[in-house]
Amino acid sequence: MAEQFFTSPILYLVESIVLLLLTFFLLMFYRGFGRTYVKLWVYALGALVINRSVSLVMLSLEVPRATDPLLISLTFINKLSFNFFVLFLLWAMYRAVIDNAISARKIVWSIVAVVMFTTISVGLYAFDELATYNRLYLRESLTSFLIGCGFLTMSFWLFNQKKIFFASRIFMWLFLAMSFRFITYSLASVMLLGTEYFGDIVRAILVFDSGANAVLGYAMLIWMQGAERNIAVSAINRAQYLGKHDQLTGALNREQVIEKLPIAMERCQQSGARLAVYLIDIKRFKFINDTYGLSAGDYILAQVAIRLSKSVLMPSVVGRLSGDSFVFAIEIHDLTQLTKAADHIHDLLSAPYSYQNISIELQASVGYSLYPDHDNNEEELLKKANLALFQAETENLKSVQYIEGMQSKGRELLAVEKELNKAFENSEFVLYFQPQLNLYSNRLEGVEALVRWQHPTKGVLAPGLFLDNIEQLSMNRALDHYVLSLAAQKAASWIKTYNRRITIAVNVTSVEFQDPQFVGYIQSLLYQHEIPPNCLELEITENVVITDIESVMNTIVKLQNLGIRVSIDDFGTGYSSLAYLRKLPIDKIKIDRSFISEVANNDSDVTIVKSMIKLSHGLGKRVLAEGVEDANQLQLLRKLGCDAVQGYYIAKPLSEDELSKYLNR
Repeated sequence: MAEQFFTSPILYLVESIVLLLLTFFLLMFYRGFGRTYVKLWVYALGALVINRSVSLVMLSLEVPRATDPLLISLTFINKLSFNFFVLFLLWAMYRAVIDNAISARKIVWSIVAVVMFTTISVGLYAFDELATYNRLYLRESLTSFLIGCGFLTMSFWLFNQKKIFFASRIFMWLFLAMSFRFITYSLASVMLLGTEYFGDIVRAILVFDSGANAVLGYAMLIWMQGAERNIAVSAINRAQYLGKHDQLTGALNREQVIEKLPIAMERCQQSGARLAVYLIDIKRFKFINDTYGLSAGDYILAQVAIRLSKSVLMPSVVGRLSGDSFVFAIEIHDLTQLTKAADHIHDLLSAPYSYQNISIELQASVGYSLYPDHDNNEEELLKKANLALFQAETENLKSVQYIEGMQSKGRELLAVEKELNKAFENSEFVLYFQPQLNLYSNRLEGVEALVRWQHPTKGVLAPGLFLDNIEQLSMNRALDHYVLSLAAQKAASWIKTYNRRITIAVNVTSVEFQDPQFVGYIQSLLYQHEIPPNCLELEITENVVITDIESVMNTIVKLQNLGIRVSIDDFGTGYSSLAYLRKLPIDKIKIDRSFISEVANNDSDVTIVKSMIKLSHGLGKRVLAEGVEDANQLQLLRKLGCDAVQGYYIAKPLSEDELSKYLNR
């Protein structure tokens, strides 16, 4: 009975169904994760399904002659599909282990070679009635021997890999067993053909093939499970790394610099040394971005961080505070080392940078302070080093050490304060608007208000050129009130002009959001301009939430009672956690552009963004992705279930006149 089963079409039918289901599962996995080796597995199993289906047909047919054209055609399809199964399986294993792209040329030539070999082995002696043994040797013996050698080679190759894990061990032993199966069959077809033993060997091989295919399917599933786990671990490690390091340069971020400096100061106190804190600012960095492109600027920033980290002075702290500003802290035992270290920094950074066969040279300004001579607080040390840096930049000096009574920064700030007050009086600050696209309706969801300074002599100034001064002068509240009032005016104007309620998202600083009178001010704006609450959306950063979560929650609840929506801006770049998201009654989460820039090419970023979207939706929050720059990012975000997007691919920030044309269109 068992013998009849293993020689009947039922075995091939069952195998075909099982393999077809496995192929379908792999195809679904590939669509979700896009792994190249999984696609090759799909091709391999698809070819094996064809092979088993054709074998089923051949067993069901009663063909009187071996030279029958129908039988020859079926044999060709049968052999070709199995050879393709072996080819794609071996290519898949190479791609899974090495993770290097296989050139299209290699794949094409290997496919051509398989087709030519199959054509020769099946076509030669195909119509010769007396060439039975020759046909057998070509179609079975030679083919099986070559396939066995291929599996044996792959088995030894997997054995010699440095990075080995459980699933690859399974494949290694499976391929070794399959090589033994095919080589044994090849030798038996030559030496034992016509004997009673050959039939037993064939039946044993049929049983082996069924078991091997089952093991192959399990091995693939185990491999994919391990791959998903590795992606998750990589995503977690990446998220933890980004929480402590600047994503672009790999140096410590500002928060970690503040955390590491006290440790370095304590170590100096124990050893009797001093800690020199250098602030470094790249000169004319905007010129580099404008001339060579943003990618060149990013490359140089990363190289600056690498050079500082690898300094022979063995720095205690290397971090990127913002933009092109770096901190470099070292222990010194002799005051003469201060100027030598500053000169060393200039030498490090002035060496040419090679970017795409272009040599780029830059210079830096350096200001530094000293622990414990100038202060024993990390914030104050950075502040005093920043005063020294400002004087270096103002007076065009390479390096300046902080000295007591430095007033240059104060004088400069007084002049800036006068200029900013005049700007408020003359309404020189204007709003640009960046449209936000709803991915479900494909319609305008709202706009984000971005402030610009229409300077009377310098033209339109970006926020980076004046927001720091506003913060240092404690003018955040004045700017927030100005922007909110102007946004309310525009919302009222658009209702009258276009009969459309367009939501304007405005970023609110921590100083304003934590003001007890802030809710009352928003309420007065709605009443004064006669606009509905859904015309305004307030954006707060994660750091605002962390500062005083209870106060923030109370403010959010009051705003929502008015009908004002509140969102978290630049999510993922601060210290927030899911616990805060669960507590906060916010409406929307805006994923920071740093996670979107590489989302179409980086598996870790895909996993992070996917998790953010899924968890946010689970908490009842909508999700908007910032910084969408191309169609691939948009398509992937739509697929991941993101609710809305904004970025240059949708539209750049528009002036009021440009937005009017946009709305008319």
